[in-house]
Amino acid sequence: MGRTSGTLGPKRVITATTASGIYGLSEIHKERIAGNFSMATPTVEYLVIAGGGGGTNTGPSGGGGGGGYRSSVSGESTGGGGSLESALAVTAGVTYTVTVGGGAAANAANGGASAFSSVSTVGGGKGARSDTVATGGSGGGGGYNAANGAGTDNEGYRGGTTDNFSGAGGGGAGGIGGASASGTGGIGVSSSINGSSVCRAGGGGGGAHYAFRNAGASATCGGASTGANNSPSSTATPSAGSANTGGGGGGGSAWGGTGSAGGSGYVAIRYADTFPLADASTGSPTITTSGGYRIYQWTGSGSITF
Repeated sequence: MGRTSGTLGPKRVITATTASGIYGLSEIHKERIAGNFSMATPTVEYLVIAGGGGGTNTGPSGGGGGGGYRSSVSGESTGGGGSLESALAVTAGVTYTVTVGGGAAANAANGGASAFSSVSTVGGGKGARSDTVATGGSGGGGGYNAANGAGTDNEGYRGGTTDNFSGAGGGGAGGIGGASASGTGGIGVSSSINGSSVCRAGGGGGGAHYAFRNAGASATCGGASTGANNSPSSTATPSAGSANTGGGGGGGSAWGGTGSAGGSGYVAIRYADTFPLADASTGSPTITTSGGYRIYQWTGSGSITF
């Protein structure tokens, strides 16, 4: 039997509006249906900062080093005085992992590593005291009878040198930690990846020896901390590195004051806003559009799929 003939109805044009009611489409799929997006994917600039190192208990100890700092943001700097890195080409449908390292607790190991895809950074070095030497993204400052720690190439600088009494400042992403005479933390590096200039990954101040000086100062920028004061009548507790800056923690004083924790890390990316929002993301990133860029910022670990 042959097929019966009939009249075709009008052609139905699928749009982002009608399709979303059927399929619950993501933003990227709506853009593709509307003809606003080809299968090309953006080139992504990144800023990846590890957690800061902690100051050491019982002093005088060095300040913690700032977390390792790597950047490909055009017109800015990466850590350790290295060359600016290349932006990362991403692939549609691929999920890229984001890791945000924790700041080291006082008297603990180095800060936690951070990463975006294949780009990883080293946690800041623990402040030194006695026989500890703390290499990290930026190195921990030298302390009583303990040498300073080295930094990591393209991530940060070494900690300050010790006179074997007062603690030295931890290294920062932008400069060497101050020697024992000052105990000042090394400076961090500023970035405007999120549309506002913020300095991060500074070194912590070194703890004081009661016969020589007061608390070591925090870095002039970078979210780092002040070392413990030398007064036996004080709490002798230094300040901690600021959250999501990778700042190093302050070192303990000669009066037995405890060191302080480093600040947690930070990961941000940006790409041209001519491309749509990512297909998916996890870890609750802050998503904004500013200055011709789409910007994603993470303060906790997650992922992104383009």
